[in-house]
Amino acid sequence: MPAPELTSLRSTRVTAAHRLAKRSFRGKERRFLAEGPQAVREAIAHPGGDTGRTLVELYATPEAAERHADIVAAARGAGAPVLTATPEVMAEISDTVTPQGLVGVCRFLDSPFEEILRARPRLVAVLAHVRDPGNAGTVLRCADAAGADAVVLTDASVDPYNPKAVRASAGSLFHLPVAVGVPVTAAVSGLRAAGVRVVAADGAGERDLDAELDEGTMNGPTAWIFGNEAWGLPAETRALADEVVRVPIHGRAESLNLATAAAVCLYASARAQRAPGGCRSVTST
Repeated sequence: MPAPELTSLRSTRVTAAHRLAKRSFRGKERRFLAEGPQAVREAIAHPGGDTGRTLVELYATPEAAERHADIVAAARGAGAPVLTATPEVMAEISDTVTPQGLVGVCRFLDSPFEEILRARPRLVAVLAHVRDPGNAGTVLRCADAAGADAVVLTDASVDPYNPKAVRASAGSLFHLPVAVGVPVTAAVSGLRAAGVRVVAADGAGERDLDAELDEGTMNGPTAWIFGNEAWGLPAETRALADEVVRVPIHGRAESLNLATAAAVCLYASARAQRAPGGCRSVTST
């Protein structure tokens, strides 16, 4: 096994990668960290954009490079430098207690909100005032699994490039368009103008998700707004929506957490849209 190339915690490369744990530096460099084999594999496969490939460089311990030789080969094949590092250096770069030995430095890949609207989306998740990175990443993963066309994070929400959010997305960050920093009023008005019905998910909603499904109102293009983990959606945000819908609690549970409620709502829309006659075209009259 070859000796590591990076052995000093004070290396310029190590310092630059370590700083990406902070949002201010991520925003300045427009780069973030993708940790673990799954995330790195998805970063390599991502097509990139006008700025070039998504994976800029890959750091790996010699042991991880040997164990994941296919990933290392794919990274090199995509033109990304691969640098081996000691476990101590990887721990400095990593955000986890037990690093997996692979960390990729990636370019930002968020999409302009206008591009998402031009694509005429059928199913969108809007995260308004969501502050917990683990929840944001999990909702993004749920949206991807349900076949959503995009995720929109409002200007009051967490950074989707937070290392915890990236890990919680389990690679889904690389699968669908994500718009960042959109004011909630602009998100609602833009989606509505694109022919998308805007539904706020809230436990105090007057409408019941089961009733919505039974009445066939979930069949068309829909954007779900999900609120803060602790206090939900403020009244002014609920007022912007076309409808406020609650997930019915049939048992004795007090409530559902954000990610679970998002999964239920998104899958309900996905099922309704895929039913015969579902998801009317957003261009139809």
